[in-house]
Amino acid sequence: MTATSIFVNFPTTDLDRAKAFYEALGFRINPDFTDENAACVVLSDTIYFMVLKREYLATFTDKQIIDPKTHAQMSIALSRDSRDEVDEVLAKGLSAGGSEPRPAQDLGFMYSRDLDDPDGNNLSFLFMEQAAAEQGPDAYLAEQGAAQSSSATA
Repeated sequence: MTATSIFVNFPTTDLDRAKAFYEALGFRINPDFTDENAACVVLSDTIYFMVLKREYLATFTDKQIIDPKTHAQMSIALSRDSRDEVDEVLAKGLSAGGSEPRPAQDLGFMYSRDLDDPDGNNLSFLFMEQAAAEQGPDAYLAEQGAAQSSSATA
């Protein structure tokens, strides 16, 4: 079975600005699927962002295209290998014209930060402890609490 590819479509009011923003985050633009209406941002071998001019995106649906600066359609979460990598990608995004709409969330087992691109499309970057991903957050936090209690009494 072939792996499923994922294409997430984002509206933009400035295609060149959007391409520069996503390249600043470390992603590349696939020129074979990029023209004056759209840019293909490559996240992996199977995951792509299609950044489309609003008018062009409207040709794919009969629904209203929302303004991502004022309405949330979705939030895309992208994992990173460490808390430092989350902070690094946010720094790149902020210096490339993005904004951080809310404070970082630190849940102990997971650390995440939100980044809005210049059009207001929201991305979350997160790091999750591997054990929490495997066991579930409640079991991981209980295990951490037990380990801290043991070290405190030793």
